[in-house]
Amino acid sequence: MNCPKCNAALLPNAKFCGACGFTLQTPPTPPPQYQQQPANNPPVPPSAFSEQRSSGGAFRFDSDGRGQGRGYTWAIEHQGAFALAVVNLQPEQAIAAEAGAMVSMSANVDLHSEMKGGLFGALKRAVGGESAFVSTFTARGGAGEVTFAPGAPGDVAGIEMTNQTFMVQSSSYLAGDVSLQVDTKFGGAKSWFGGEGLFVLQVSGTGLLLVSSFGSIHRKTLRPGERYVVDTGHLVAWEGHMQYNLRKAAKSGFFRSFLSGEGMVAEFNGPGEILIQTRNLAAFAGLLKPFFPSQSGGGGGFNIDFGN
Repeated sequence: MNCPKCNAALLPNAKFCGACGFTLQTPPTPPPQYQQQPANNPPVPPSAFSEQRSSGGAFRFDSDGRGQGRGYTWAIEHQGAFALAVVNLQPEQAIAAEAGAMVSMSANVDLHSEMKGGLFGALKRAVGGESAFVSTFTARGGAGEVTFAPGAPGDVAGIEMTNQTFMVQSSSYLAGDVSLQVDTKFGGAKSWFGGEGLFVLQVSGTGLLLVSSFGSIHRKTLRPGERYVVDTGHLVAWEGHMQYNLRKAAKSGFFRSFLSGEGMVAEFNGPGEILIQTRNLAAFAGLLKPFFPSQSGGGGGFNIDFGN
């Protein structure tokens, strides 16, 4: 069932729309659906079918990690810590990606990199922690395959956008349909002090969006008026209409927040949906730091004397 106001997909028995917050008069009853099965197997009941497809909520992606778009099919292989996104392009079709995200591609796939948005757009992307260049992969003379993966271990999710707008942490954007509008937005001083940089990505339109996470992706749906707090280092994406404020983790003061081991957090106001990564890359880097030698050469590193 879809929202009568914004036409977004609704969860079964939903009382409000997670995309626009519209309150429904009566909970919609989803029509019976049955997954097509071989003749010797009984049909799958509607409840099992809905569990197999994670299509509810604002972020719509299939639990089996497969789908299709305009001129391509996609699949997430090796789901988990070392996920790989495989995109199969029809002849003369293309997919866009963050520079450096490509793992492999067919020999007939043409790679074209450019400064999207001109010099000013490239400058905004560079300041926001992204590459100044955007890569486009096009299958020439026949079908072709391109694979993508993030730089850090973690999962990859394919989100099927339908005339939607999401805010995405810059390090979580991996690739997407060439028709999607990807813009670097100024987050203000609150984003700067939150440790996430001055910029976040605003992704709008219809088509496939591939995002990555450090760890797994946890989905959280907020009811209208509900407030929820997320550590800024665990944010992957959230709906574009959602309001949020950045503050110290402990409301009682900076010192107590520091003692708690937590830094800045984002406090969201519902309705809306948030994607959260289960691990924090900055925290993980901090754990590894004591195991690396200092630049001065002391403290745990090897000191080899080659002379007399």
